[in-house]
Amino acid sequence: MERRWTARQALLVLPATVALAFAGSGCRAADDRVSAAAPSSPTHAVATATDAPSGPAPVAGDRSERFAVAEAVVAELAVYDGATATVPVRTLAHPNEEGAPLVLAVLDRAGDRLQVALPVRPNGSTGWVDAADVAVRTHSFRIEIRLAERELRVFDGDEIVQLEPIGVGQEPTPTPGGSFYLYELLQPPDPNGPYGPYAFGLSGFSEALTTFDGGDGRRGLHGTDDPASIGTGSTHGCIRLANDAIVQLAHTVPLGTPVAIFG
Repeated sequence: MERRWTARQALLVLPATVALAFAGSGCRAADDRVSAAAPSSPTHAVATATDAPSGPAPVAGDRSERFAVAEAVVAELAVYDGATATVPVRTLAHPNEEGAPLVLAVLDRAGDRLQVALPVRPNGSTGWVDAADVAVRTHSFRIEIRLAERELRVFDGDEIVQLEPIGVGQEPTPTPGGSFYLYELLQPPDPNGPYGPYAFGLSGFSEALTTFDGGDGRRGLHGTDDPASIGTGSTHGCIRLANDAIVQLAHTVPLGTPVAIFG
């Protein structure tokens, strides 16, 4: 987790069928971000987590499945606490505060409502949205992060398509375990700066910090200007990748890709 980017500085890159925009994090880069080219468009749609455990847990089951993600198609997305509730308990802005499309992981369906994982505190929060208020797409990408091994694995179905060493959180701000999804993607102003050329925001937050340097403590997955920190406990809770690895990831996986973080 690093310094905050302001909404004015957020660089949106592509629509939700491809990689998108990172926001809301304590893992933010420095001031005065400028526009830059977006990554090439992947030819697949967005993916999502299928469960949201509160802590580290093995991802089990048939990995030939496809994951579903919902992108809002209304300016204010109403969220309900049940499939038949009549009064919303919150609304989520689309685009979000950084100007990025609102993307939610789909967990279940009941009638005309979808149960979704929410990118809000506390981690693991869920709610229900009207299916008519979102566009749903599917694909087969997922990410596993192994904290003890300092390793990130990207899967397309059962096939590992990227395997990378990572830097992780150190005490007293460890990287929290659990099931999340890729929520946003931004390009920092300086591709050679502390966050590298790309930074994803996850749907989850630090469990040790509620704010950080103007941000809200959202977990991030980003590049670095300190290659020696890869493979170590070196962050405030975010996941660090080498710059060539984050570029590859940004060009490969879409928003909504499920991210399982193991202890």
